[in-house]
Amino acid sequence: MTELTSVIGPGDGIIIGQACAEPQTLVEALVAQRAALSGCRVFLGVNYSGIVQPAHADHLGLASYCGIGRNRGLSDAGVLKILKVPYSRLGPMIRAGDIRADVVFVQVSPPNSRGEYSLGLAADYLVPALEVCRVVIAEVNDQVPWTYSERVLRDKDLALLIQSSRAPAAASSREAGETEAAIARHAASFIPNGATLEFGIGALPDAVCAFLLNHKNLRIHSGTVGDGVVDLLSQGIAEGAEGAMLIGTTKLFDFARDNPAIRLRSSEYTHNPDVLGRLARFVAINSAVEADLAGALNSEVAKGSYVGALGGAPDFIRAANQSAGGVSLILIPASRIVAKLSGPLSTPGSEAGVVITEHGAADLRGCTFGERAKRMIAISPPAFRETLERNAAS
Repeated sequence: MTELTSVIGPGDGIIIGQACAEPQTLVEALVAQRAALSGCRVFLGVNYSGIVQPAHADHLGLASYCGIGRNRGLSDAGVLKILKVPYSRLGPMIRAGDIRADVVFVQVSPPNSRGEYSLGLAADYLVPALEVCRVVIAEVNDQVPWTYSERVLRDKDLALLIQSSRAPAAASSREAGETEAAIARHAASFIPNGATLEFGIGALPDAVCAFLLNHKNLRIHSGTVGDGVVDLLSQGIAEGAEGAMLIGTTKLFDFARDNPAIRLRSSEYTHNPDVLGRLARFVAINSAVEADLAGALNSEVAKGSYVGALGGAPDFIRAANQSAGGVSLILIPASRIVAKLSGPLSTPGSEAGVVITEHGAADLRGCTFGERAKRMIAISPPAFRETLERNAAS
């Protein structure tokens, strides 16, 4: 097992690649050797593997911007500090040292003929972290594709390098059902030809792609790129995709291999307001834990557990609202429409665009509160409408 203590000191700040880009073998080594690294502070992103457990907080300080995946269990156990900031702030916070990046753990592809290791499945906030860190430790996973990423690494950049061959960490998933299909179909009707699309994390935003096969001249500018984008690119419906990370299956990873149609960019680019402000017909497609009758969103807490994030939604929703011909689409099952949010206010009603459920779409743009409530109730579950109407009137 690689001795991490040779390059990591007690109290160092460690940033780990997230979601499908998590270097799982390195993380296993970290938790196994944590007693010798006591006091290290670890910044986790989306956590699908579950390698880091609550018991590991005996020596490691744990923080994240989200409760997605297995982070929920860490949060419920009271060992995960949540930074409630928009995604666009993570890069600047890393550069400023507010999120310590003394050491960066990355999962990379095998090198190409020029000796360049690709970041493979995520560039996002790893790019600024790589620029300010003292030490880079890489896991070269032969199941990770070489992709066109904003930053490449070479042997001289790496303090430690280990080899592995294992499937990237993945989200638990289920097939989209009739409800998801109905929501996605309604959403597609709001997307014009020539649009630039952003997809939030989750099955609902990704499901929209199946209903865009008759569209033309689309582009993708997103925090995440999922499996659904593959058909759009392979059939020429979308002209290219720029994203901070890939979250999907081998369908996506195989397509992205050595393919310049998909390019991984730093979150300082994908979430940059100046970049987003130049996008016409920008359509932001996101989900939420719940939405109230004014279109305000809770995207963070469900039943008392921190399960989501502010994430990139505030950045993308605002940009879509300001884009010529753009629109913000919030996709949720009808049961998530509530009279009053049970969790924190993640996105205010002042940023509301179009909320979509399996029962239709509530276009809240330019509406008074009374008009908003009426439209939201019309797409709520029929059995709940009378109660919601009483609450709206009270």
